[in-house]
Amino acid sequence: MAYLSDYNTAHQYKAIVLNTKRLTPDNTEEVREIILEVQDPLFKCQVDQSFGVLVRYDSPFGKNIHHRFYSVADLPDVSKKLTTLTMLVKRCSYVDDFSGEKYDGVASNYLCDRKAGDEITITGPHSLPFVVPDDRHANIILVGMGTGIAPFKSFVKHIYTNVKDWQGKIRLFYGARSGLELLYLNDKDGDLTNYYDQKTFEAFTALSPRPAWADPIALDKALEGKSAEILEMLKQNNCYIYVAGFGKILEKLDTAFSNIVGSKEKWENRKAELKAGKKWAEIIY
Repeated sequence: MAYLSDYNTAHQYKAIVLNTKRLTPDNTEEVREIILEVQDPLFKCQVDQSFGVLVRYDSPFGKNIHHRFYSVADLPDVSKKLTTLTMLVKRCSYVDDFSGEKYDGVASNYLCDRKAGDEITITGPHSLPFVVPDDRHANIILVGMGTGIAPFKSFVKHIYTNVKDWQGKIRLFYGARSGLELLYLNDKDGDLTNYYDQKTFEAFTALSPRPAWADPIALDKALEGKSAEILEMLKQNNCYIYVAGFGKILEKLDTAFSNIVGSKEKWENRKAELKAGKKWAEIIY
């Protein structure tokens, strides 16, 4: 497993905020879509790459540098001299386990507070594990939670824009607390619905049964609802599974896939095969 500290931050670039808009309603958790223009023509970023954001801040222990990675949420625009990037940022906070005090997340609050024209510092590009298979008959299961939809939005758009004649099945399972927080799959921001006319693409959403009570998002039920098709896909040697989102999602997925294939042991064996063949990839935070 790689850690943020393992990545090279020596190559830094200035980026200008071209636009920032809130995607979620005011009465929900804030998620913003931010568009950046990198101010160096040498910086190039592909759909299967990410970039870092460096935030300098003061802490009780002195000045620090905070480094966080973000997936590219749309196809990078490299048609001009300077590259344009799109990112998703959720405003976060956390409670200190020792003191019980609530603190704002450093990078997320910094980015959500930026305005058009502001300058930020980025690093990269860095690799992502979500690679488009060379086999155009490959079957791909994408599972995302919250802002975990970002890499899959650009992934799907890349396949249907730049990869011609895709024949394999692409099934996207996306979870959010409520319909108001479904990004790119709603009436206002329905970018992913553009691919509903593709015979190989389908998307399925899962919501919390009681979002006000913070009940778990029923993503496992959404997967099990398509058990027959998923089981058939898993039987093929060209099946890929890519996962992005909260760490808690993995336990739910293991339970769902175990139910789909018939037992925990069968799923552990199949998952091991997928990992060994580099057909299972995850970004968990």
